[in-house]
Amino acid sequence: MKILFFSAKPYDRTFFDLHNERYGFELEYLETHLGPHIVEAVQGQTAVCVFVNDKVNADVIAVLAAKGVKIIALRCAGFNNVDLEAARQQGIRVCRVPEYSPQAVAEHTVAMLLTLNRKTHKAYNRVREQNFSLNGLMGFNVYGKTVGVIGTGKIGAAFCKIMKGFGCRVIAYDIAMNADLQAQGIEYQDLETVLSNSDIISLHCPLNEHTHHLINARTLQQMKQGVMLINTSRGGLINTPDVIDALKSKHVAHFGIDVYEQEEKLFFKDLSESIIEDDTIQRLMSFPNVLVTAHQGFFTDEALSEIAQVTLSSIDALGKGTEPVNKSVILV
Repeated sequence: MKILFFSAKPYDRTFFDLHNERYGFELEYLETHLGPHIVEAVQGQTAVCVFVNDKVNADVIAVLAAKGVKIIALRCAGFNNVDLEAARQQGIRVCRVPEYSPQAVAEHTVAMLLTLNRKTHKAYNRVREQNFSLNGLMGFNVYGKTVGVIGTGKIGAAFCKIMKGFGCRVIAYDIAMNADLQAQGIEYQDLETVLSNSDIISLHCPLNEHTHHLINARTLQQMKQGVMLINTSRGGLINTPDVIDALKSKHVAHFGIDVYEQEEKLFFKDLSESIIEDDTIQRLMSFPNVLVTAHQGFFTDEALSEIAQVTLSSIDALGKGTEPVNKSVILV
């Protein structure tokens, strides 16, 4: 079987080549993202493997089907970038990695929280310049604070447990309650209560029509003055101009994002010699109390190994006409 990878980076090749020794697939890697501009590059492949910023719309899927592609494999958990109905109509199976080391993203969220609070990134640069002053580095104790978690799937649950270990009161909102978390002292509340009572809010929900721009001018006003807001889930959960207004008014005191709504033009690329035309991200990064990382939360050895293993296993099963055992298939 031939598999064509889009948005492929050197680390993708490393992990997929390693775990492909078990299967012997013919793998081809393209660094460009999948979209109408490149779909004609597909030639004789049974499967394409895509990532979070690939555009797999109806027009792309029609071309893939005409070229004989039978499987679209997402090497990620989210699938909002795929037109599932178009895939169904074309008879293309779609699979994903439903979970991969949820601790990886949860721990990165904690890293962002602590960095924003204790300003370790600024202290690091300051000391390297022989500046040992503590002025401007004041933080707060995380212990005893109320942490609001929106979305308690695998990643959200892992984050809840970590923050409980910090001695925080953890309150959560989700359409489905997790009995195991409740048994550990996590309190489920309605969304407005979580927003209005939390000192720190972390987003861990999928992006869909119900959650798009969940964080907007109205919901920001429901939050505490001086709230910390972190998003390591999907960029489209946040209306970024509204957050910029809240940062300017000092209603939001700390803002950390590992995802960004327009990230496909920026993230996973070296733009150090380029002029970035996205005024919104430039404005965000001008704030001293904003931390941006480039979709790094998943980036651990354990997570990348699991992504490669689950993706190849799913493609192997679907290629043989059987169902994967890992619940990765989206379209049955």
